Amino acid sequence: MYRKPVKAKILIVDSHKSEHKLYAAALDPNFKCYFVDNIQDAWEILYKYPIQVIIADEMIEKTIGVDFLTQIQKQYPEVVRLMIADFKNMQLCLLGNVAGIYQFLYKPWRPDNLRLIVNNAVKIFNLQDKNKISPLDFKGDLSKRLIATVKPTKKQKNSYTGGTFDQLVRSEKSPLNVLCADVQKFSSYDIPILIYGESGTGKELFARAIHYYSARESKPLIVENCAALPDDLLESELFGHVKGAFTGAYNDKIGLLEQANGGTVFLDEIGDISPAFQVKLLRVLQEGTLRKLGGNRYISIDIRIISATNKDLKTEIKEGKFREDLFYRLAGVEFKIPPLRERKVDIPLICMNIIKQGNLLFDKNIVAIDDEAIQVLKGHKWTGNVRELQNEIQRAMIKSETDSLSIEDFSSNLKEG
Repeated sequence: MYRKPVKAKILIVDSHKSEHKLYAAALDPNFKCYFVDNIQDAWEILYKYPIQVIIADEMIEKTIGVDFLTQIQKQYPEVVRLMIADFKNMQLCLLGNVAGIYQFLYKPWRPDNLRLIVNNAVKIFNLQDKNKISPLDFKGDLSKRLIATVKPTKKQKNSYTGGTFDQLVRSEKSPLNVLCADVQKFSSYDIPILIYGESGTGKELFARAIHYYSARESKPLIVENCAALPDDLLESELFGHVKGAFTGAYNDKIGLLEQANGGTVFLDEIGDISPAFQVKLLRVLQEGTLRKLGGNRYISIDIRIISATNKDLKTEIKEGKFREDLFYRLAGVEFKIPPLRERKVDIPLICMNIIKQGNLLFDKNIVAIDDEAIQVLKGHKWTGNVRELQNEIQRAMIKSETDSLSIEDFSSNLKEG
């Protein structure tokens, strides 16, 4: 029996409702489109439907579009992100692309051009889903969520660089090697782990490795970015809610902690949760039970918590910003991931890995980086870590007209050090 193909789901976030008709005329025949004019509704759509591509205006209800898409990158890194901007602001958007945006379009955009770009974005999403490329290829962050990673076999996990650590590109002399070995040793012990590291250093990648090296590997691994949501939404996301708990709660929802029962929960940016929510999380971890938002029944859970932060939680405790009792519930053992500037020996390998993936994405055939450019890359401070490095390499690849990147292909910021 013939079945109609399922249309890709596209979310358009634009405060100008009059623009929605233009998007609909351009995209509706080929895609399933959802239109919202504010951030709150956008999050609700993302919770309800498996969105593949999101298109955001440069300004949304006093919110900068790049900031919103940065939150999307953290919460839903597999979603391909596009931005619409005025031509005069395009250069500013490109320079400030911390959201790993796949492509910018300037106003007034052409319907045929928009359809082509969205169609390509859907193809990229599908390549991720089929393990042809990593979802990191266009997001500006090699260390983020590895949705396409294949679960390691027992044989792989016994090798030194097996399992998900294979995705963490490093040399034989990398300072990460000892850290990876230590993490692997502690992974099999069912204790909470706290990971420190700057943004872009690979905290989530380590969390995934810990899960797959543990006895819980066959159970769910749930990832939540605590900085991406306000308290009420974070509570609903983690604990779940009952129908009628708040406006828009049309059905009961199973929280992520309950979904992860028997498995692992990775709470990223744990240092950003409010004092009020710290109390609620502490109670759940102490008692091993949770209560859905608006509910009155307690649910038992068995989960392992891995958390991560770029903040010094001990300093936060002294300043009264983080609960000491919650800290000790999270920090059974602590690991610190070194920033890229302390891993200069790894930079050439990371660059070539980015190029390999970028060749697929941009239909290029770049095979090398010249020595002068390598030395400049190794000498840069990389405050944005691998995310910043990938942005530089990808921009250089697009600019280059040869099969080798040279210093002329890189941005002036890099050349100036």
